[in-house]
Amino acid sequence: MTDPKKWDAVDRLIRRWVKEKAIPGAVVDISLGADVRWSQAYGSYSDGTAERQVTERTMFDVASLTKVTVTLPVILALAERGRLRLDDPVQAYIPGFRHPNVTLRHLLMHTSGLSPELPYAKRTERRDVIPLVLKQELVTVPGEQAVYSDLGMILLGEVAAVVSGQSLESCARRYVFNPLGMADSMFNPRPELLGRIAATEPLDDGTGYVHGVVHDEKCYHLGGVSGSAGLFTTADNLHKYAQAWLDPDGGGLLNREIIGACFRNPYQGRALGWELWHGQERAPACGASWPHGSFGHTGFTGTSLWIDPHHELIVVFLTNAVHFGRSPIMRELRPILHTTVYTSLIEDK
Repeated sequence: MTDPKKWDAVDRLIRRWVKEKAIPGAVVDISLGADVRWSQAYGSYSDGTAERQVTERTMFDVASLTKVTVTLPVILALAERGRLRLDDPVQAYIPGFRHPNVTLRHLLMHTSGLSPELPYAKRTERRDVIPLVLKQELVTVPGEQAVYSDLGMILLGEVAAVVSGQSLESCARRYVFNPLGMADSMFNPRPELLGRIAATEPLDDGTGYVHGVVHDEKCYHLGGVSGSAGLFTTADNLHKYAQAWLDPDGGGLLNREIIGACFRNPYQGRALGWELWHGQERAPACGASWPHGSFGHTGFTGTSLWIDPHHELIVVFLTNAVHFGRSPIMRELRPILHTTVYTSLIEDK
């Protein structure tokens, strides 16, 4: 399994995507069990003044991966410590929330009935996001339909702050980053780290790129920290995080019972926090070749993390695809990558 040729198909695929300008650059970090790991950086991006090479130390704005690498483990850590219960109503922690039948579990599984988004507002506009979220009507009955919602995860970030008496950022450091040694994971990265951060989308005025500040407008209006977006991190740090889900007994994150409970009773492709492949009509970003029970998440900027617990396979795929504009191209590319990985490492064993 250490034969370098096992990685050739993946390597050729990413190099072709960069050459064809499907993506500007990427870092791929793949492991299979405890003994096999491969990582590689590709391509470059513009910081508005010059082209910068992507390296394995490049930090990416991982967008919605924040939901499962920060908000989910923080909420679960607080539950593990008896500070909250997942079946509590949101109103118990945020009295201004108008829907008494919506629970924390609903928010985690995207079954709250909240709409996916707020109306779009440019980064340059000013708006108070939390009051706007609290005003939202439900679009479905709680528990009846899985509708992916940024708004529910934003509320969970607020719940974590209320329960802990600390910011979500402080909770992330305490319960996730510090225990797992994720030193390159943070919100609002310091200016001196700018040279390591992949720029995302071109600015509206054509003067450069969104660089070193969060891409997501709602999170930007929230000061760069939210339950739905805002995390900057590296492929190596995400691999450490994924490994903690495969090896709960290794310590540092959550116990085996809590991790196992996340995947009981999935609904319409949703576990607690994670997207789960369990035979629904449309396969998620890992592709239909991966075994049922595989779980992961994606980020709008071009990022993803997928885990196959049966084979102990981890695939971290970080790219700043929005550098070339907002396009659905990643929806097409991710299943191709994950199918190629699975074919090369599992089916060809």
